[in-house]
Amino acid sequence: MRLRARSLALVVLAATAALTQGAGTAAARPEPPARVAPLGPDFLWGVAASGFQSEGHAPDSNWQRYAAAGKTDDPYRDSVDFYSRYQSDIDLAKQLGVKVYRIGIEWARVQPTPGVWDENGLKFYDSVIAAIRAAGMRPMLTIDHWVYPGWEADRGGWNNQAMVEDWLANARTVVDRYAAADPLWVTFNEPLFYIANELRMGGLPLTSAPAMQDRIAQAHNSIYDYIHRVQPGAMVTSNVAYVPAGDDLANKPLLDKMSGRLDYIGIDYYYGMSADQPGSFVSKDMWNNPLQPEGIYYALQHYSRSYPGVPLYIVENGMPTQNGLPRPDGYARADDLRDTVYWIQRAKADGMNVMGYNYWSLTDNYEWGSYTPRFGLYTVDVLTDPSLTRRPTDAVPAYTAITREGGVPADYRPTRSPKACSLVDALASCADPVAVPR
Repeated sequence: MRLRARSLALVVLAATAALTQGAGTAAARPEPPARVAPLGPDFLWGVAASGFQSEGHAPDSNWQRYAAAGKTDDPYRDSVDFYSRYQSDIDLAKQLGVKVYRIGIEWARVQPTPGVWDENGLKFYDSVIAAIRAAGMRPMLTIDHWVYPGWEADRGGWNNQAMVEDWLANARTVVDRYAAADPLWVTFNEPLFYIANELRMGGLPLTSAPAMQDRIAQAHNSIYDYIHRVQPGAMVTSNVAYVPAGDDLANKPLLDKMSGRLDYIGIDYYYGMSADQPGSFVSKDMWNNPLQPEGIYYALQHYSRSYPGVPLYIVENGMPTQNGLPRPDGYARADDLRDTVYWIQRAKADGMNVMGYNYWSLTDNYEWGSYTPRFGLYTVDVLTDPSLTRRPTDAVPAYTAITREGGVPADYRPTRSPKACSLVDALASCADPVAVPR
């Protein structure tokens, strides 16, 4: 969802179709409640990060090569050096009061050459996962967050039919090693944008995009079955980046290929879209994209209706700034977080089966080619601060209070009124918009 490439035509087409076919048919929404209930002791508050984006000390991989070839705005360096500082970062997460810490298991780190798994790489993740559990949190493990080994790139990456079996061999090794830690599992991070990123960086020819989608589905379905054999009762997903106004066109074809093998729907929600701001969603500068916290309600409603009864988890949500500067729209990170959580509480109160929420991200990191976009609860100046000091933003005390109380106060009111027609889920958000009590 944080990618620069966007398809405005897709979302506008979807919005127009939905409005034309169904405007005015939805039942009137009840009056908004004067008070919102907390999300309860079982709700999973969390933080999220990925391997390559935060670890540093990166082995040879497709993304290490993209950066070395000058295809990115900034050199990779060692990112925020989670590799050396994981214990202190996990301590910061513990202080927030969260219950889940999402990390990625980097394939390139644990299998640097074909057929050989590096015990030192695996021991690194042994230590990280043990530290997460010792801090009282549950690991959420992502098997593939857009990065694969350099030797796999030499074989053609996802353009190579044999990639699926190579991927599964590594994934089975990871599952065998870490299933006992009772993690939540994410097989592939945002598959649609994984494909888009490979196209953008030249790792995949356009003609092979459908084949990559099919191979991702095949790999997910196979490892899903394997995880459940090794870890009975496991919770497995492949999270999707929610596309305002066009999510079914964007994500449904792949999710249909995974039908029946999603124990929860993992949703990444970042940006909104509205009739008065249709073009800003495709901005090259992420900090200019419109933030519509109420859109998270529509995203949850969309998937609640599409997959009745299946638990929903916000795997990623956050707010970008430009090098930590105030946003042009004046929105503060703490206010955006509280407003977003308010709408999650509203969704839960309206019967949506929301099980958890992860903030992206605990710290700033390497945003797929640049250190300029800052998403962290703790900001880190990679290019100017050799000490890589973690500096808290205003969202740190805000999130700590939220996890302690189970949400925002009962009488909380969002700092911004919802859009009358946000287009996030075109029919629902325009024909049946949410409101806040006066």
